[in-house]
Amino acid sequence: MRIPYEYAVIQAVPRIERGELINVGVILYCQRRDFLSARTELREDRLLALDPKADVPAIKAALSSWDATCGGKGAAGDVSLGERFRWLVAPRSTILRAGPVHMGLAADPSQELDRLVKILVKTD
Repeated sequence: MRIPYEYAVIQAVPRIERGELINVGVILYCQRRDFLSARTELREDRLLALDPKADVPAIKAALSSWDATCGGKGAAGDVSLGERFRWLVAPRSTILRAGPVHMGLAADPSQELDRLVKILVKTD
């Protein structure tokens, strides 16, 4: 049985003023399965093509915070999965942001997250 889920693409925008971005991950929330997870993959060569001075270690650290927030680490442990998802996908003007939220149907949210990362983030 397929159940509804919500997802957004995680984007890196190394120079906000230029508006250029690359997809660096996907965050997926499925209320019915109590599932919230982000999978990320930073292609440094693509990031540096947009901004040769990008702080790659800082961006990697910020990406790991998406996983930590999904997992309820720190202050995120006090809020529901849905609240964590809404907080992470809220519009912001930072180097890392979420694109628009989309809906889908899947039998297994984890497998669907893998599929979305493969088609939306990976280039090979």
